[in-house]
Amino acid sequence: MRIATVHRARMTAESLSGPVRLQLPVHANTADHAVGDWVLVEPDTRLLVRRLERKTLLQRRTEGSRVPQLIVANVDTLFIVTSCNDDLNAARLERYLALANEAGTTPVIVLTKADLVANAEHYCEQVAGLQRGLDVVTLNARSPDAALALAPWCGMGQTVALVGSSGVGKSSLLNTLAAKAPEEAQLTGSIREADSKGRHTTTSRSLHAIAGGGWVIDTPGIRTLHVSDITAGLDQLFAEIAELAPLCRFGNCTHSLEPGCAVQAAVAAGTLDRVRVDRWRKLIEENRSNTPIQSGPRGNKITKAPGRRR
Repeated sequence: MRIATVHRARMTAESLSGPVRLQLPVHANTADHAVGDWVLVEPDTRLLVRRLERKTLLQRRTEGSRVPQLIVANVDTLFIVTSCNDDLNAARLERYLALANEAGTTPVIVLTKADLVANAEHYCEQVAGLQRGLDVVTLNARSPDAALALAPWCGMGQTVALVGSSGVGKSSLLNTLAAKAPEEAQLTGSIREADSKGRHTTTSRSLHAIAGGGWVIDTPGIRTLHVSDITAGLDQLFAEIAELAPLCRFGNCTHSLEPGCAVQAAVAAGTLDRVRVDRWRKLIEENRSNTPIQSGPRGNKITKAPGRRR
């Protein structure tokens, strides 16, 4: 079976015969499971036996928490949803992209509310260069055409997940992809016109079938996304900077004031955007501050909690 919902003291799963509520073993911790996990279950008692190995796992470290929070598992494509208005924030999208890269999923930027603006291409241009090879799709989340636009990632056996701020159209997009009847549809909200901030309508993660044989996972809006333990994901996101760093004169170059810095030379030459380099430096420092450190002899290492964030 496949985990469909995870709550504090219960979990549900999708089986060949439909959704079921799982019986949990004594001392089972639902926090150890994520929506999208595949599990073995006793057919008669519906008792959870064990979780199968994950292909991918999206997780994040929340401030003050000792262990990462599991978001979704076994996702092939992460639809990072934002809207064609003031909600679009390149720095926030970069955080999602780094998270997707680290997890090994394919990120796709989905720009919703394209039908409400005169020039959606303007918003595409703002995000297309955030990462090499990044796919960007503009659509109206309520239109049947949205399912066609996203069909390349939603085929038989494929799993996609929707992430992004509240009010950008994730629930509307879920209803379209899953062809939900009105009585089964996820509740949808809207963005406040005054500040372009969304209202929470989805309160928990959930797995839904797509008509073409794929699966879609809806997630609540995330207002704050800290980076931690995603060095590889950041290197992929900022590949044009990561490739220059080894060319610096000093191996421990901070790419700020050192002589012979290849990154600063590229900025001065106009081949690197200074604003993007500043955002890269901020995420690198945040990742370093938030990532736990292992110390001690081999075979007996101790994990030290990350230091206080600056």
